[in-house]
Amino acid sequence: MRDRHAAVRARIDAAARACGRLPGDVALLAVSKTFDADTVLALAATGQRAFGENYLQEALPKVAAVRDRWALRASGRSGAAREGSPEGASAGPSRHTDPATAGPSWHTDPATAGPSWHTDPATAGPSWHTDPATAGPSRHTDPATAGPSWHFIGPIQSNKTKAIAEAFDWVHSVDREKVARRLSEQRPAVLAPLQVCVQVDVSGEATKSGCDPSEAVALGAAIAAMPRLRLRGVMAIPAPTDDPAAQRAQFARVRAVFDAMRAAGLPVDTLSMGMSGDLEAAIAEGATIVRVGTALFGARPGKAA
Repeated sequence: MRDRHAAVRARIDAAARACGRLPGDVALLAVSKTFDADTVLALAATGQRAFGENYLQEALPKVAAVRDRWALRASGRSGAAREGSPEGASAGPSRHTDPATAGPSWHTDPATAGPSWHTDPATAGPSWHTDPATAGPSRHTDPATAGPSWHFIGPIQSNKTKAIAEAFDWVHSVDREKVARRLSEQRPAVLAPLQVCVQVDVSGEATKSGCDPSEAVALGAAIAAMPRLRLRGVMAIPAPTDDPAAQRAQFARVRAVFDAMRAAGLPVDTLSMGMSGDLEAAIAEGATIVRVGTALFGARPGKAA
């Protein structure tokens, strides 16, 4: 798994360089649907921190198991470090103990609380990338013990919004104001605002989720005004094709929606698009997050109910 992770990261970095972008411009979201907590933790051990889930019923126990086991591991590491330090035998906790590993902590690292607007020095023009450190607000403040962040990327039914609002750090698939409003109202006050992307359908497929591109700016403006949400950008799943020119044409339409949001003054910094088979085309058109499953995990064991 470490080799697959390195190979995918190398593809992303090469694609970024090929179009004059920095490798750090593009974050990797590991799509872990149908894979268990052990598999997620094995990939997290390679340094991967952002994970995406499509199926809520499958995701909820997995998210809980990974968080619990990560906290236990982090707690064990902190304890071992204290025992090995000169102060280990002294009474009282170390000032460097991560409070999140002693129990659940729901605050966001202030360093990741706002979008990054820095300029790419290689091009002296605006850089639209998402800082990988902000690929999901960590529920811990100590970077050494920060656990995986969780991104919901599947279709959202109104009766599932409460569980999504409580369990996830990001939602990429908001395509209706009703869903956004429910997510905002149901996001617990002890958690950081939910990071949200507007999903658009640029392929006109009847079976695909996503709002019409013409509706995206208005939906984004509504989301930006909701107190428990933070608008981040645009997500899309274009129709699959092996033609690189067709891939780029579809991703260019997604980028046009992103540009329209920025022109309207919306604080967006994220383009979530591109998967295992087309990530190079997505990166060439400005993707800041690519969502990869098969190339990281291998063949899927089957869809959960």
